[in-house]
Amino acid sequence: VEIPRWTNAKMEISKEEHLNPIKQDIKKGKLRYVNNVFPYHGYIWNYGALPQTWEDPSHIDENTKCKGDDDPLDVVEIGAGVAKRGEIKQVKILGVLAMIDEGETDWKLVAIDRNDPMADKLNDIKDIETHMPGYLEATRDWFRIYKVPTGKPMNDFAFGGEWKDKAFADKVIAETNSY
Repeated sequence: VEIPRWTNAKMEISKEEHLNPIKQDIKKGKLRYVNNVFPYHGYIWNYGALPQTWEDPSHIDENTKCKGDDDPLDVVEIGAGVAKRGEIKQVKILGVLAMIDEGETDWKLVAIDRNDPMADKLNDIKDIETHMPGYLEATRDWFRIYKVPTGKPMNDFAFGGEWKDKAFADKVIAETNSY
């Protein structure tokens, strides 16, 4: 987990440093934070990355028609708990959203901690809407608007913003694990 739920500091795995520590992102010499965007406060889930995956910036994704963002796959963990920064979680992948961020593919996997009380009920993307109505819509909305307060445009999505299922997510993971 890079960023615990309800926090605002923009933390990232440092790909360039030995042992890849999690550090606060810096832009133009200033520490970065995500703004609160109504009605949300900070990150609305635990946010992290899936190890041994990489969105290749030299590869044009056949689904999104965009190059990768040069990062590991992002994961939003939707369980009830608030994680600690640096915590390693075993998660169950449920689906994926294809965000297009400034012309780059930025896949957002949705997962649940295998130890979460809801884990047995959630096995695929459709189960989230059944047991946690509105959560997927709120997540897509958050990703669409979170950069607007910094003067950037709203993010767009491939597939018209449709969440793709676990089988599709598994294919994205396998592909990004092969680079």
